Amino acid sequence: MKINIYYGGRGIIDDPTLYVISQITAVLQELNVKVQQYNLYEQRNGITALPNTLKDADGIILASTVEWYGVGGYMMQFLDACWLYGDKNRIKEIYMAPVVMSTTHGEREGMMSLAAAWEMLGGLPCDGMCGYIADTTKLENSNEYSKIIEKKTENIYRTINQKMAVFPASNQAVINKVAVAKGIDLTPQESEQLSEYASDDKYVKTQKEDLQELASIFRDKMGQDETTAGNAEEYIKFLEKKFTPVAGLRAKYKIAIQDNVKIRPVIIDVNNSNCDFRTGDENDCDVVITVDQRIFEDILDGRMTFQRGFMAGSLKMKGDFKLLRSMDQLFDLMES
Repeated sequence: MKINIYYGGRGIIDDPTLYVISQITAVLQELNVKVQQYNLYEQRNGITALPNTLKDADGIILASTVEWYGVGGYMMQFLDACWLYGDKNRIKEIYMAPVVMSTTHGEREGMMSLAAAWEMLGGLPCDGMCGYIADTTKLENSNEYSKIIEKKTENIYRTINQKMAVFPASNQAVINKVAVAKGIDLTPQESEQLSEYASDDKYVKTQKEDLQELASIFRDKMGQDETTAGNAEEYIKFLEKKFTPVAGLRAKYKIAIQDNVKIRPVIIDVNNSNCDFRTGDENDCDVVITVDQRIFEDILDGRMTFQRGFMAGSLKMKGDFKLLRSMDQLFDLMES
């Protein structure tokens, strides 16, 4: 059996939680349990990768110290990482015992918050321990406190070893209905890899530099090709190739690019099987379409239709809506 201990304190010498988990470790090792301790303050640059360490654990202990309010930032970062990157199917099988010592107040609230968080993750909480310890030396020199730690550790061992049943928790039911995390559509293996990259400062820095270099290259290229790419003549050539006659249709369309005044409006004059393309600002059009250049190019690339763009509010239209629907029949863009 293996139990992981995740310590969320600051690692100061007189932290009572450090003494308690050292006693817990000694008891568990006497029971032939393999114990692995992770000090979150030492792993602060790699906390997002720590959910990977849950894979081979039968149970875990979340240990922290309340120094003024709450269980501390490192522990919350670890729980956040479990929520975002942890394998929820694996967490459902893992028992967790909270251990919270306080040097001020709030140890019971801290223990309850850890238990509630683990339940929301889908895990199995078991009885832990908490206490107010103003002077660590009194804790270390007290046989009574040592017996309490020993008995509670044995209970933790018994619960995990025998896989005791746990009553369903209401907050787990609620979280499944109203606060489901937005799914990152990745396999657990991909999530693990992502979390490792996210915690690698050197990797993240390199990626940012690469993105800046690519952005600079594209800006330069756009500046060089500004006179040829994305102008009205190019759009007309493309539309001419995609034109499909619609029997009995007679209409004049004007497409105005509203965010780029350099691009003249495109006029599409349809008369049955004939279609005349030109540029200009004509007023006697049956349909006037006003659209951003990016949206218009999305339509030309087949990522959106004229009708869908209008319904989504991505483009504006004046005139007969039936004629706007005909635009998607006149130009076979979805297969472009």
